[in-house]
Amino acid sequence: MTFINNAAIIKRQLMVRLARMMFAGTLGTQIDHIPLQQAPRESQSVRCCIHHDRAVLRYRLKALLGFAIENETTEDEIRSLASYVTEAEQKGDSRFGDQILTVIDEACSACVRANYRVTNACRGCVARQCIMNCPKQAIHIENGRAVIDEKICISCGICAKACPYHSIIFQPIPCEEACPVNAITQDERGKEKIDETKCIHCGRCLQACPFGAIMERSEMFDILRAVLNPAKTTVAMVAPAIVGQFNTDLGKVVTALKKLGFDHVVEVAYGADLTAAREAGEFVERVEHGSTCMTSSCCPAYVEAVNKHIAGIKPMVSDTPSPMQLTGDWVGQQWPGARRVFIGPCVAKRAEARASRNVENVLTFEELGSILVAANIDVMECETSSPDQAASSTGRRFAIAGGVAAAVITAAAEKGVKAEEKLFNGLDKKAFATLKSLDKIIKNTTFIEVMTCEGGCMHGPGVISNPVVARRFLEKMLKDQQ
Repeated sequence: MTFINNAAIIKRQLMVRLARMMFAGTLGTQIDHIPLQQAPRESQSVRCCIHHDRAVLRYRLKALLGFAIENETTEDEIRSLASYVTEAEQKGDSRFGDQILTVIDEACSACVRANYRVTNACRGCVARQCIMNCPKQAIHIENGRAVIDEKICISCGICAKACPYHSIIFQPIPCEEACPVNAITQDERGKEKIDETKCIHCGRCLQACPFGAIMERSEMFDILRAVLNPAKTTVAMVAPAIVGQFNTDLGKVVTALKKLGFDHVVEVAYGADLTAAREAGEFVERVEHGSTCMTSSCCPAYVEAVNKHIAGIKPMVSDTPSPMQLTGDWVGQQWPGARRVFIGPCVAKRAEARASRNVENVLTFEELGSILVAANIDVMECETSSPDQAASSTGRRFAIAGGVAAAVITAAAEKGVKAEEKLFNGLDKKAFATLKSLDKIIKNTTFIEVMTCEGGCMHGPGVISNPVVARRFLEKMLKDQQ
């Protein structure tokens, strides 16, 4: 999976422009100029024309202000972006609701229905293996090449496997293929729609769409308003995966956040330390009462997947709150009334935070990076300082796959319970099928770690650094901490 592309660059440029106007105090009067600045008349259009580009930019800005595009009425189409700024100021967090992702209708390309296609690599061979093996006789030869009749084809893929030239390919719809729970589908116009009753907010569709048509309903507007308000106390709660996102150590990131205006900076890895201890205690207690296995509860997309799709294994999921929840609770006790902002790589954390009393807002690393650019803060040039609450290497290792299981199993062993480890490194359809049969598969005492993002949180949809590079920074930090 790529972590940078032109659609992402356009999104980040919009975030930088929006943040700069907020710092300058001109957002309410200048935001409608952004689409014109981003796509000037003399520039090369990305879509059919510059006006279409500007329309999409307008919708993306609306999502960055926290609004859902699906809710737009005919009257909304002629509203200025400035009016949305006013509405965001007036409604605040109450405008969000439960919807996390939004699809920009104007940006969606209405991709061709997923199916198998014959490429020009077809040689019209004598063997006719594609024709001979098709169970529906959906293939015939036309002008010396194989042709698939889409009305008959059942997309079984046998022809693609049979072709000796590999000239038959499967052409998917990227967002639909990426979704592990079939929560995004086309409507009657071919436009994609997200079914909130199925969506687990993993963010894979957001990453997969090559048109940038899927956006998060961002909270950066609300967070910046709080940070810029001297009367507000704001606390940045940074996820363990932040190490390596800015090609430097954690201490410089702490300084950058305080320069930005946060009053306090706390490591969520501290909450991970608490989670490891509690989860180990819970695991030991369950084993003593006859249970053979327990799964982690740190990943909100996995918890959402259990609640919506595999409720049968819910009794196996740990009841221990996530590191974000425990950190937020601690922060609330230290600085009552402060606005607690979780900063991490995860889209699903937005849904978890909105259902929680321990966190007010969520900011992704991508959003933070854009805000720092807008504020002219170079993280690498910052001095090193310590967070208000630091953590151990155990908690910091939660950022990578296997970190949670290692911590819990080690802590459980200290309490006299030896257990095996099973890791679900990424949630896909195969993993879902296995999870549904856990009670039949697990025989010995086992702790199961489930991470929706393959590789762990460092591979989340909100990262800005190559996960391989970021992991090196984390491993160096953990080594230095020993």
